[in-house]
Amino acid sequence: MSESLRLDNLDYDVADHVATVRFNRPEKRNTFTKQMALDIATAIAASDADDDVRVVVVTGSGGHFCAGADLEAALSGSLGMSEEFAEVAGDITGVERDSGGFAALAIAGSLKPVIGAISGSAVGIGATLTLPMDVRVLGESTRYGFVFNRRALVPEAASTWFLPRVVSPGKAMEWVLTGRLVDAAEALTAGLANHVVDDAEVESKAFELAREIADNTSAVSASMSRQMLWRGLEVSSPWHAHAAESRALAERFASADLAEGIGSFFEKRAPRFPMTVPSQLPDAVERPAQRPDDV
Repeated sequence: MSESLRLDNLDYDVADHVATVRFNRPEKRNTFTKQMALDIATAIAASDADDDVRVVVVTGSGGHFCAGADLEAALSGSLGMSEEFAEVAGDITGVERDSGGFAALAIAGSLKPVIGAISGSAVGIGATLTLPMDVRVLGESTRYGFVFNRRALVPEAASTWFLPRVVSPGKAMEWVLTGRLVDAAEALTAGLANHVVDDAEVESKAFELAREIADNTSAVSASMSRQMLWRGLEVSSPWHAHAAESRALAERFASADLAEGIGSFFEKRAPRFPMTVPSQLPDAVERPAQRPDDV
């Protein structure tokens, strides 16, 4: 049975096979804290573990997705609860892990497809956090900003890996070096946005896409495909992809899902795929964004 979660910085609800992760700091324009990083990881773990969830939608509140880090907390040197975060996240190369990267890599490793419904401000971590999402729906007024150099910082949330893969390396370099704001039209042209719609329609469009996935595709196949596509960006040869696809196809050809997929096609009806994630997800492909032994 799916359950709602009320976490410190976000709400998590499940309805009709779609989990909604909603940032709930509207009075702070959903600015990011270390608690939010922990909450995001908790929400993704909950969706991963729930057979009823087929798609995750991540969105904001109060007219904004996320207006970057909580600068008031940053000036205090903490971004909040450093000791508790460090205990959960651990260190990396001898320093505390970047909290944005902790959250982004949780999203990247999701077993379920993740759709971002993004409007208003998506600046700093509000921009980089969306990069490991699979589909991004932007409102017409959305402004992205990879503003780190303008704050004497550097990119975070593993964005130096994700951004040049989501858009071109040249465009990624321009956006990061200038730190200028990027409007929704430019984001669409560059491939950062999948869809740009009226601000009032951002969530409805995101849920429309979520419904299309949840209602028409195999949960197991969607999970495996997501993992294979992201994992393919990590490996060095198409032979790795060939091997992964061969293993996945061998499992799928022998599955109850395939029988239903073919049967529903010939019977001209909507499919009712029986297999669920994670309970019936085969160990046939490598999950993306797993920590290497040498990091």
